[in-house]
Amino acid sequence: MTWIQHQDQSLSPADPTKPLLDLTSTITCPACGGRSSETMPTNACLYFYDCPACGVRLKPKPGDCCVFCSYGTTPCPPKQTPAEEPCQ
Repeated sequence: MTWIQHQDQSLSPADPTKPLLDLTSTITCPACGGRSSETMPTNACLYFYDCPACGVRLKPKPGDCCVFCSYGTTPCPPKQTPAEEPCQ
């Protein structure tokens, strides 16, 4: 897995200016259809992901910032927070 760092985000419910994030996403492999539930990091983006079922290495589709945005059921934390920049 390759992680790309970005600005850290607070998940504290005590901070009403920061929304709670959904950190679970199910990645579906386009090669074999295998599905895997993953926890997304809040301080990095996942650029490469190796499918646990078939071993194919996934990378973001053109225009997407990470594998969660391309193949996941939930977009990455930066895209869930409008004030944050998406992964670079």
